[in-house]
Amino acid sequence: MRSRREDLGWSLEKVGVMIGIDESSSRARISRYELGVHEPPVATARLIAVALKVPLAHLYCEDDEAAELLLLLHQLSKPERTARIRQFNDMLAGVGQ
Repeated sequence: MRSRREDLGWSLEKVGVMIGIDESSSRARISRYELGVHEPPVATARLIAVALKVPLAHLYCEDDEAAELLLLLHQLSKPERTARIRQFNDMLAGVGQ
């Protein structure tokens, strides 16, 4: 979450305000979510994902490469995403042969 927010050049306050948190407490709440001190409710996590323009699963990835892959797939159109996933599956199927 933090890396995506920083990639966008956004402050903690901006993200908090974008999801409806009062400006006076948005910095602290978003910081706690980023640091893992508190886990946002799923409804709040969805709002954060929409604000950051990432799929919800991206916020829960423990692996940076998986998070990056999810973000890249999310940025594709639905037909292109389907085609790329099919290519990836085909490629992986050929690895063990």
